[in-house]
Formats: sequence, structure tokens, C-alpha cells
Amino acid sequence: MKDEDKEVRNLHQPAPRGTWVQTERAAHEALAVLIAEAPRAAQLLHVLIANMDKSNALIASHATLAQLSGVSTTTTKRALRVLTKQAWIQTIQLGGDRGGALAYVVNSRIAWADSRDNLKYARFNARVLVSSADQADLGTGDLRGIPSAEKGDIQMPHGDGLPPPNQEIFDELLPNLPAIQLNSNEPQ
Repeated sequence: MKDEDKEVRNLHQPAPRGTWVQTERAAHEALAVLIAEAPRAAQLLHVLIANMDKSNALIASHATLAQLSGVSTTTTKRALRVLTKQAWIQTIQLGGDRGGALAYVVNSRIAWADSRDNLKYARFNARVLVSSADQADLGTGDLRGIPSAEKGDIQMPHGDGLPPPNQEIFDELLPNLPAIQLNSNEPQ
């Protein structure tokens, strides 16, 4: 199979999410302390790690994080403050103060989901989680259909179409029209 065919076949497939993350032993010792001091923050950190992408980032609302953790949004906000203050995560503001969203980036010295060598590069993408708590319609409504032709389909002309283009004749450049010559043997 050609590379182009593979690319087209995978065009509408979601990017595969890794099934593993790595952590350091020192991070586990620190996590044990966090679990004792702030169990909801530790729980939320595990939710963030489980859902982050290869750049350790995740965009999700407080409501979605609360739903994933099984706690209230107030508890989630409190847990996020603990995680941010203790440098377990970093928050990045997307958009303005009002109506904007936050991206949560897990400290790469705690957990990572990509090659350790790639952590030195800044990438600006993130996994985005949206739940029904955030939005009433999660794509259940019909979208406007756009006709498309599949391989082997033929376009059927429809309607009056456009008139053919018309070119005016330039002075001194009369077209050389073919003349019909009568054969001398044919009756006139």
C-alpha cells in the first residue's frame, strides 16, 4: 500500500492516544505525600495524567474535570489551586479573562507520555475534553451536507449552464473560415 493511500485511509481516524505514561521514583514519593495532604488534588492529578497528550497538555472545563473525578466543581477548583501552587501542573490561559479556557500542563519532571528527549521542545497542542455538562449539543444535530464525488462517480450536468464565451473580432484580423469547394464533376 502506498504512503498516500495510508494517509487517505487514516484521514478521518483520530490520532492514537498512547496507552502508557512514565514517572520517576522521586515523583511517586512526592505523590504519596500529596495523597496524604490533599487527596482530591492527587486524584485530579491522576485524571490529568491519564488524559494528557504527548505534550503533557489537556484542555478541559472545570465541569468536565469534576465529572471525571466524581467531585464538585468547587472541589475541582480547589484541587487545581493546590496542584498549581505546588508546581505539579502549570495552567495556560487561552483567550481573554472572561470566556477563555485553561490548558493544564502536567510537570514533565513528574510524568510524561513521549520520548524523554522530546520534552525539551515546546509544542502548542493539547487533548481537548468536552462533556455534556459543558455543552448542550455535542454534535448530535445534523450538519449541512456537502455533496462529494467518490472514486468512479460521474458528475451529472444540471440546469441551463452559462452561455459560451464570446470574443469580438479584431480589426484586420478576420477569422480564416474554411470554404467549401465544389468538385467540378458535381452538378451545380
